Amino acid sequence: MSTTKRTRDILVRNTHLNVDEIVAELRSIRVTDLERRNRHTAPPRLPSRRILASVTEGLCAALFPNRLGSSELADEGIDHYVGHTLNRTLRELMVQIQHELHYNSSLEILSNEDREQSAIITQAFAKQLPQVRRLVESDIKAAYEGDPAARNIDEVLVCYPGIMATMYYRLGHVLYQLGVPLIARMISEIAHSETGIEIHPGAQISGSFFIDHGTGVVIGETAIIGNNVRLYQAVTLGAKRFPVDENGALVKGNLRHPIVEDDVVIYAGATILGRITIGRGSTIGGNVWLTRSVPAGSNVSQAQMRNEVFENGGGI
Repeated sequence: MSTTKRTRDILVRNTHLNVDEIVAELRSIRVTDLERRNRHTAPPRLPSRRILASVTEGLCAALFPNRLGSSELADEGIDHYVGHTLNRTLRELMVQIQHELHYNSSLEILSNEDREQSAIITQAFAKQLPQVRRLVESDIKAAYEGDPAARNIDEVLVCYPGIMATMYYRLGHVLYQLGVPLIARMISEIAHSETGIEIHPGAQISGSFFIDHGTGVVIGETAIIGNNVRLYQAVTLGAKRFPVDENGALVKGNLRHPIVEDDVVIYAGATILGRITIGRGSTIGGNVWLTRSVPAGSNVSQAQMRNEVFENGGGI
């Protein structure tokens, strides 16, 4: 017997595991967790992140078939491609919505009411796709006009991570408003993993929104962002504090993130915390830590609020 074979046999004997014992222990932990959550049977299936990634990619292709769809499309076949893609992705989305509604109901089987509700939500979502397309077009235009490195509109659409994150956010936000927040959050997190940009689907973001570079940007659940706002990388629109109730549990759902009014620019690394308002037309400099409201037209640097205007990024 060769030395290599003897070594392999020794390793096999010494690394043998009793898998049955591990399986039994994992089952005990799982059953205890189900009982703790008052789920005495196997929990309903959750929506699938893998399927939602495919659904969102298909929806983006239907919104922009010439650029994000099939590379072999002829002009006369675009409508057929869009219709086929929407039929497939919306059916898949409806199944995932059923999973979320079933999970929330705590029932053993999916109810007829939840089946009907999933169809209603899917139809309502589909009707808002043209408006999503219009908003994303405004975002693309803002990116092209706001970045001197952008050579054309198509480059912005297919290359800029901020556009991908915003497009996924806009799809997720519609679903969030329609009552399926888990799916909405999963779609936003798919974009987060791809781009490094985290936008909670509950945030309210108006048109012509541009995230330049983008990595490290965080936008919280209750943030409100007006028209024609531009953010740079590593900007945080976050909460200042996390209040707890009488039992020590975090209070959820309170308004805790900033309001950013129209025509605001926030430069790289700025951290803006709490339910404060950044007034219209303000400029927030790089690496600023801000926890108080500022009036319209403000220019805020690290050292102090100044009256001078940042020209071409000066002072950043």
